[in-house]
Amino acid sequence: MKKIGIVAITATAALALAGCSADGGGGGGGETGDIRVWINGTDTPADARDYLKETFEEENPGSTLTIEEQAWTGLVDKLNTALPSSDSPDVIEIGNTQAPAFTSVGAFLDLSDKYEELGGDDLLPGFVESGTFEDAFYAAPYYSGSRIVFYRTDMFEKSGVEVPTTLEEYVAAGKQLAADNDGVSGIYMPGKDQYNVLPYIWENGGEIAVQADDGTWDAQFSSPESVKGLEMFKDVSDNASLAPKDGDGTNPQVPFCADEVAILSAANWVQGSILAPEDAEAPGCPDMEANLGVMALPGLDGGAAQVFAGGSNIAISAKSKNQDLAYKALQIMLSDEYQTILGENGLVPAKTSLASTLGDSPAAQASAEAAATAKLTPASPKWADVEASQVMLDFFASIAQGGDVQSLAEKADSDIEAILNG
Repeated sequence: MKKIGIVAITATAALALAGCSADGGGGGGGETGDIRVWINGTDTPADARDYLKETFEEENPGSTLTIEEQAWTGLVDKLNTALPSSDSPDVIEIGNTQAPAFTSVGAFLDLSDKYEELGGDDLLPGFVESGTFEDAFYAAPYYSGSRIVFYRTDMFEKSGVEVPTTLEEYVAAGKQLAADNDGVSGIYMPGKDQYNVLPYIWENGGEIAVQADDGTWDAQFSSPESVKGLEMFKDVSDNASLAPKDGDGTNPQVPFCADEVAILSAANWVQGSILAPEDAEAPGCPDMEANLGVMALPGLDGGAAQVFAGGSNIAISAKSKNQDLAYKALQIMLSDEYQTILGENGLVPAKTSLASTLGDSPAAQASAEAAATAKLTPASPKWADVEASQVMLDFFASIAQGGDVQSLAEKADSDIEAILNG
């Protein structure tokens, strides 16, 4: 995935994780214990959190379940420390682009014999692939999603801006809205929001990296097509966005709810964060619903743009001291009831049979339109190393801070090739 891998997976941590055993001191059947579940960001809605805790504790008298919310930023570093330790969390949410790095070093419990019980072929196949290493199934799909666009209909109306139908119109609308509203980002575009930069590159014909017939990787950020897309991103950053040039786009509902954003491209599940109750632990702005427009990011020639397909996997720590209870929690999170709650809150469920739970709202329709053209990052087992190195984050931030696109792109290509072909 998905999401934002920040810190390198060190050799020391990899060795420590490789030493994790599948039994991990797991609890036997009928025992009670305290289960800790790590979920990330505010994406998982309050209804789902309550359902998980209440159902688990009702089905397992004497046991408790505690949800510990982690930030996506720095998550890999936290997992490197927590998973090999004697105080490891029991159940862990992890981004789909991060999962392979941990499955390959034995950090998670082997769930191969539980595959059918958890959903089997009904599970999202791309996320099953992310959670599988050498034919063993370690991390189940949790949810999926794609980037869609949230916008302020009242700001559009005030500026007389029409809903854009092409990528160039989208950029122009963002610049107009920024000019008309002091202190407002026409398009909210932090410099390190890497997954929202990629559509500009893909729509202009560029790529991140392509694999040659001999298996080597050729990074493509310095190609004429990619540079054209990067210049478009720079135009947005320079002339439409007031977001931090070194920001990463975490919790984008915060500036949106603070009336600081006219257009926000974000994962479709962010709608749940925007509309969260004001008294929630992570409050949203439900009163804004009347002025909340939703659409798929428009492509260069119309239709839906190619956007990044993100999401999460869910796994049991190989060092969990209560693996039987942890598995019971995992079963609840993969149940139709729990996944329906996710679907009704705009998250694409882990089971394909539950896709209809997304409904027919504008957000659901935009998500379906965006998903039809969504793309993934390069299919290399070393891709997590690229993300962990921060090459892309630093590259995009340097452009947002005024650096020369072509020379920065050539440097990024060199760095990425060194990792993928190393």
